Amino acid sequence: MANKLKAAFIGCGGIAKGKHLPAQARNKDVELYAFCDILPERAAEAKAGFGTENSRTYADYRELLRDKAIDVVFVLTPNNMHCEITVAALNAGKHVMCEKPMAMNYAEAQKMLEARDRSGKLLTIGYQNRYRSDSLYLKKLTAKKQLGDVYYAEAVAIRRRAVPTWGVFIDEEKQGGGPLIDIGTHALDLTLFMMDNYQPAYCLGQTFHKLNKQTETGNIWGDWDTKAFTAEDSAFGFVVMKNGAVVYLKSSWALNYVDEIEAVTTLCGDKGGADMLDGLRINTVLEGSKAVIKPDLKAGAVDFFDGEGGGKPEDLEARTFTNAVLGKGKLYVTADQAAVVTQILEGIYLSAKSGKPHYF
Repeated sequence: MANKLKAAFIGCGGIAKGKHLPAQARNKDVELYAFCDILPERAAEAKAGFGTENSRTYADYRELLRDKAIDVVFVLTPNNMHCEITVAALNAGKHVMCEKPMAMNYAEAQKMLEARDRSGKLLTIGYQNRYRSDSLYLKKLTAKKQLGDVYYAEAVAIRRRAVPTWGVFIDEEKQGGGPLIDIGTHALDLTLFMMDNYQPAYCLGQTFHKLNKQTETGNIWGDWDTKAFTAEDSAFGFVVMKNGAVVYLKSSWALNYVDEIEAVTTLCGDKGGADMLDGLRINTVLEGSKAVIKPDLKAGAVDFFDGEGGGKPEDLEARTFTNAVLGKGKLYVTADQAAVVTQILEGIYLSAKSGKPHYF
């Protein structure tokens, strides 16, 4: 334990129990040291499931941050607390992984960047879909310009009837929005990362509240509370980048659309294209004929991630962060990249409210 990073988890709800706690428990370099939640029973449950007898529990994150033994902090709260807690943790000298989205808006994201720069500590954001085998393979291709100049892309996160009915997901005030900021953020992050393009010029967006007041919904997690469902049920955006490239972003929790697909990207370049609509498919022209290539991603290790643990995206994410803290590698998701994702999401919401394009 003496040589392990002491990790603290602020927020012990679904994303903690389903992703971060199991992944860090499999990480040989981490001691799950402290658990904090505004509901003390949830912190106690997290300790019982993932901690040790010596692990600590808190109901107030400020008290937790006063513990100088803590090395890294995971911010796993509703979106409206991401900025406040992340800034406080960085100011307290802790390295931070904050769950996606980075912040409610770009101004908050900038505050987080400023706190990172002042503290000299690391800050990353929980975009685990970058660590999927198809994403890792596609990034290798785009990094080598195998698709050429990518000038059109689609970022897709479409659910037919999968509205999260627990916690505060459907509360616009606490989350900043609905499917756009919740799952659309993953698709947009993947797309910008593959394009290596973080220079938006303007966007046009529209949000819809067409299904969120309906009952007998067919929702996979049961009917939602129509009074509590204040966020949009679907949202769409068209983003023009400074170099002229365009991104079409589609997101929904509830939409009368049969072909559901979530956290994927489609890229069109002048040498070839790629999509994740039926596994990873690369399309190009070979010897004068159209060709589609489907890489076999079932075998082979990820060559630039080291350390023990599983090969799931959340495990790779966990080890990449702690390796960076330990000086054994670099962050794969930078806060600067994530801030641009937040900037664009906010722009789409602002465009939807104004009915006009939003210029960055």
